[in-house]
Amino acid sequence: MLFNSTVFIAGFLPVVLLGFILLAGTGRQRWAVIWLALASLFFYSWWNPAYLPLLVASIVANFVLGGYLMRRPSRWVLIAGVAANVLLLAYYKYTGFLFGTIDGALDTGWRIDDIILPLAISFFTFQQIAYLVDAYDGEVQEHDFFNYCLFIAFFPQLIAGPITHHGEMLPQFRDRDMFRPRVQSLAIGATVFLLGLFKKVIIADPLGQMASPSFAEAATGSIPGFVEAWTGAVGYTLQIYFDFSGYSDMAIGLALLFGISLPVNFNSPFKARNVIDYWSRWHMTLTRFLTAYIYNPIVLRKSRARLAAGKPQPRRGRMTAGTFAALVAYPTILTMFISGVWHGAGWQFVVFGLLHGFYLVVAHGWRAWKVRRGWELDSDRVVHRVAAVLVTFGCVVVAMVFFRAESVSAATAMLSGMLGLSGERGNLARGDALMIAALMVVVWALPNVEQWMGHARTALNFRAQPSWTERWLPVLTWRLTPVMGAAVGVAGFFALAVAFSEAPTEFLYFQF
Repeated sequence: MLFNSTVFIAGFLPVVLLGFILLAGTGRQRWAVIWLALASLFFYSWWNPAYLPLLVASIVANFVLGGYLMRRPSRWVLIAGVAANVLLLAYYKYTGFLFGTIDGALDTGWRIDDIILPLAISFFTFQQIAYLVDAYDGEVQEHDFFNYCLFIAFFPQLIAGPITHHGEMLPQFRDRDMFRPRVQSLAIGATVFLLGLFKKVIIADPLGQMASPSFAEAATGSIPGFVEAWTGAVGYTLQIYFDFSGYSDMAIGLALLFGISLPVNFNSPFKARNVIDYWSRWHMTLTRFLTAYIYNPIVLRKSRARLAAGKPQPRRGRMTAGTFAALVAYPTILTMFISGVWHGAGWQFVVFGLLHGFYLVVAHGWRAWKVRRGWELDSDRVVHRVAAVLVTFGCVVVAMVFFRAESVSAATAMLSGMLGLSGERGNLARGDALMIAALMVVVWALPNVEQWMGHARTALNFRAQPSWTERWLPVLTWRLTPVMGAAVGVAGFFALAVAFSEAPTEFLYFQF
């Protein structure tokens, strides 16, 4: 069931919201939790009922394991629990890729029937691994089955995130002041949802038509023309931004309808001045998980090993090459490799992850070198800022080619076209040029949703940096007023009209 479908907007959502209002609005908070948990499981089963038992079994098993780890912390039980989650994900997501790779390398003749990837398994697996680790560390404060079930299966964030944390969600389900219907939350949530819907159906979907032809040509082994290759690469980069950020906005808006705040997942990532900054703005909850549960433990273990060997902790900017490799390069490359593999089963995703790992290592090394030289880390000069943003965006576009391409060879063909190796320049349609130019202005110059609605409570524990429009054009900043409501209503009506009149398209991150 897609957020941009008629059955969801005109059927599922009104029924679930009405039931929630009747229960939570009359003080039956416990029943409201159960209602939302059951509705979320129904939402999941709409896609394929056969996979509902898998989700329920995963929830029950991890809940039981988490309770055991809270009472009797056992390293071996934790390892077994994490391994079981990883193996379940690996079976559904990587078995076909593994057999295909072995057969291609050794000509074994091994074949395996296609395994359908259950929706959301990449997302709820990470949430449950975090729960088990924190239960072992004594950081889980609550162990209630229905609250846990809603934490994992809550339909706004179930399918494609954001990747929530038990410490930020479970307390909300207990808070009677927050977990109830309110007119203000309904108005704010509806606004954020409609803005996300507008991003999806008005902006992202047409961009897919622009990006697909050159990638399809590259998949055949042909090298696209210079202009076509760049149009496809930039078009897809913008498409996935508006598609995924639109989904995240819709998820935040839907949760607010029920008085629940979800964490922000995007913070104008294309305004980033380096790749370190980019990953702190793009898919922020994934970055948070990878940092907390993979990167930091690796660095901590290596730092402890240095202390045990009598080696002092190096000062920033004073690391030797060996120390930089051990404490920065190795954990960064490994973490981004895992990020790439998590996104998809294919060598192109491995390259995507390793390429971003390389970007991050270079960025960290460059900043360490500037510290050693006594240079300013981030210059405020306009020319420096613009150059940094452009270089970062160019690096992101190159990596997105691997993310979108069907194979490494197809990505190589696309990059060859972007380097002009096809020998054909090609032509850029005026409509495509105007759309790309307009959207570049949007992502680089205009405020994001959280900035535009900075006076309202949207994302959880997030305060957006004020934008220039708030200072120079405060009249355009969102307020809970009839005029602003009418303006959003017009845009929302337009988006709803398009959504209802066309077959709904899946969000791009559903396939990851």
